[in-house]
Amino acid sequence: MGEKILVIGANGQIGTELVAALRGIYGEDEVIASDLKSPIYNMRKTRGPFEIVNVLDQDNLHHIFDKHRPTQVYLLAAILSAVGEQKPKMAWDLNMSGLLHVLDFAVEFKVDKVFWPSSIAVFGPHSPQWDTPQYCVMDPNTVYGFSKLAGERWCEYYFNKYGLDVRSLRYPGLIGWRANPGGGTTDYAVHIFHHALKTGKYESFLSADTALPMMYMDDAIRATIALMNAPADKIGIRSSYNLAGTTFTPAQLATEIKKHIPDFEITYSDNDPRQAIADSWPKSIDDSYAQNEWGWQEGFDLPKMVEDMLANLKEIV
Repeated sequence: MGEKILVIGANGQIGTELVAALRGIYGEDEVIASDLKSPIYNMRKTRGPFEIVNVLDQDNLHHIFDKHRPTQVYLLAAILSAVGEQKPKMAWDLNMSGLLHVLDFAVEFKVDKVFWPSSIAVFGPHSPQWDTPQYCVMDPNTVYGFSKLAGERWCEYYFNKYGLDVRSLRYPGLIGWRANPGGGTTDYAVHIFHHALKTGKYESFLSADTALPMMYMDDAIRATIALMNAPADKIGIRSSYNLAGTTFTPAQLATEIKKHIPDFEITYSDNDPRQAIADSWPKSIDDSYAQNEWGWQEGFDLPKMVEDMLANLKEIV
């Protein structure tokens, strides 16, 4: 029997691109996209099935599992870091209860594999900031961060207790041109490209020297699918794998953009609450476990990413 794949949170920055990639591999009819609202235009063009799903509505979610009997589930629905600080209890409820509902139904309906994204937000001010290792002190100080850390423990728990094949990646900041970001601390690295092309200037909400690990969306999607396709005996970590990306600052990103748009100007705002979040996160990540256990290799460095972002956005901005 072939795969039947359910993607929950399919309208978001990751889901938009992941659904397209999965449908390219498995076929349009075998990948069920789902979200709280009707699909965006780009997703409608793929003509695959779509369901309205609320992960907090157990009856609705149970019905979707029973109707489609998925073999794989990708749970992407979440409230991200910056928005989570504005709505902390809502973020905790969605990020935690949604995950537990999906894990419970995955066990009930004997789902083969579940993917759930974690984040570098699981690390905190006492974690090593450079080359942050897979295992270290983790003291996140945002609701998003400690919901992701708790989620990692639940994923490993369901693997150990129920044998559920749950797999996860700690995404760094993600940069892509096909969909808008969803309210995270690293959103500046997408907004800057749109402003560079539209107005030739951008005010960054992070300071010039704020170094963060970032990853091009093409690499993130490729890593996600590679992890899910890896043999189970190659998956030694059932909490979540570090994923490194490329570290750069807003100033370094602006310098690279200026190679393509020489008149581009960047300025920096003061006292943005997202700065404190960024300051508590790692500056670079050690993802040697992902490299050694299932062969992960990054494909886009900063110059290649900037060139590809600008080339694609010129067609749509």
